[in-house]
Amino acid sequence: MFTGIITDVGRLREVTRVDGAAKTSELGDTRMVVETAYDTKAIDIGASIAHSGACMTVVEKGPGWYAFDVSDESLDKTTLSDWTAGRPINLERALTGADELGGHMVTGHVDAVGQVVSRETVAGSTRFIIRAPKTLGFAIAPKGSITVDGVSLTVNAVEGDSFGINIIPHTAEVTTLGRLQPGDEVNLEIDVIARYVARYLQHMNADRG
Repeated sequence: MFTGIITDVGRLREVTRVDGAAKTSELGDTRMVVETAYDTKAIDIGASIAHSGACMTVVEKGPGWYAFDVSDESLDKTTLSDWTAGRPINLERALTGADELGGHMVTGHVDAVGQVVSRETVAGSTRFIIRAPKTLGFAIAPKGSITVDGVSLTVNAVEGDSFGINIIPHTAEVTTLGRLQPGDEVNLEIDVIARYVARYLQHMNADRG
């Protein structure tokens, strides 16, 4: 679990396709190597780290870097399929019992990919309009929580299949959100509570039917 509070902006150093099982000629998953300011000595192999909202497992590491493998399923459901070397990535390590819950409960399971429609400066902040797939409309509400590229944010307004968020200068500086431009794609995760409420109501309606 995560909170959507970014603790480092890493850099994607390398993207390779690793070999599959020795008994086959198929290629396996995609391996990505990330440079980070984290103390990698304190990161265990098998640890979970959220990468711009997508939870991945550390499979290899060295001083100032670590690697994770991405399945084709994850490539299909997130923006990771478009990632290339040099890309900045929002990083968050998994929660511990001593962490402050500064954002909201985030699973690191990306629900869908959204697209930035517009950005504008409003007072000292930056306002973004993001278009989300219609399948997520049930869970996006004004004053509700949403995760955009791993960052916990509050929805300001909803109109049709788009929603608005405001980014304060601090958030723009310490995450990748300040770099977003119209047309860019972002990983979206809806509020986990909304997900389970919707599932509960679905079962209730099915039982009544």
